[in-house]
Amino acid sequence: MVTPALPSLVVVGSANVDVTAFVDRLPTAGETVAGGRLSRDLGGKGVNQAVAAAKLGGRVRMIGAVGDDADGSWTREEMMRAGVDTTGLRTVDAPTGTALIVVDSDAENQIAVCPGANDLLALDGVTFREDEAVLMQLEIALTVVEQVAATATGFIAVNAAPAQPLPEGLLRRVDLFIVNETERELMPELASAELVAVTYGAAGAALYRQGEEVARADGVRAEAVNTVGAGDAFCAALVLALRSGHAPADALAAACAVGSAAVSHLSSQPPFEHLSHYLPAP
Repeated sequence: MVTPALPSLVVVGSANVDVTAFVDRLPTAGETVAGGRLSRDLGGKGVNQAVAAAKLGGRVRMIGAVGDDADGSWTREEMMRAGVDTTGLRTVDAPTGTALIVVDSDAENQIAVCPGANDLLALDGVTFREDEAVLMQLEIALTVVEQVAATATGFIAVNAAPAQPLPEGLLRRVDLFIVNETERELMPELASAELVAVTYGAAGAALYRQGEEVARADGVRAEAVNTVGAGDAFCAALVLALRSGHAPADALAAACAVGSAAVSHLSSQPPFEHLSHYLPAP
C-alpha cells in the first residue's frame, strides 16, 4: 500500500537534551526523592515536533541552534536519522540547551530548562517557501517568532508554550495557535485569534475560530508513562493533517491518537506510524 505524501513543514524552535529522572513521586521543595531511573534523550519542543512530523511521514526541515559540543553533534545525527533536514540547524558558541525533568509514576512532571544555544537562534539567510507550513513554539525568543511571522508567506502555526503575553501583530498573522487548557486561560487574548486548538489531556481537544468552537475530538485511552513529548506530537500531527486537507474534526482526532501513542512510550520522541494510520476511517 502506497502511503500518501504529506505537506512540507519547517519547524523553527528549540533543541535540548532531556535529562530525565523517573521516580515514584515528585519531590516537594527542598526534598530529595531517591530510587530514580535516569534517562538521557533528545528534546526541546522544536526538535520533538520536527522529529514527530518526520516520523509521521512529513517532509521536515529544522531551523534551530545547538552548541559545538557532543550534545550538539548527537542532536544533529539523531534528527538526520529520523529524516529531518538539519541544514538550518546551526552550531553556535554556547552549550546545547538542556532540560532537567522529573517524572513520577502517574506521568506527571516537573521541568527546568537551561536554553543555552537556543538563545542564539538567528534567521540570517533563512527563507521560507509559500508551500511550506511553519510550526514554532515559545521556547525560543518571541522576537524570532515575530520575525518569522513577518517573513513567511505561507501557513503559520504557533504552539504558544510556555504561556506569555502575545503581541497583537502575532495574533493577526498566525493561522493556528495550539495550547493546552491552562495556557489558554493564561492568554485570554487568544479569544480573538483566527484558529486555536486546545488540548484537554485525556478528555481530547477542541478547535475554536475566533472564540467559537468549530470541532471537537475525544481523547484516546492509553496507559500514560511519560507526557513530556505528547503535546509536541499532537502539534505535529494536527498541522500535517490540517495542511493535508482533512476536516478539522478528523485532524483533531488524528492528533489526539498520535498524542495518546506518545504518552504510552517512555521517550519524548517515540516511534510513530504514518499519519494516515491515525486518521478516522472514512
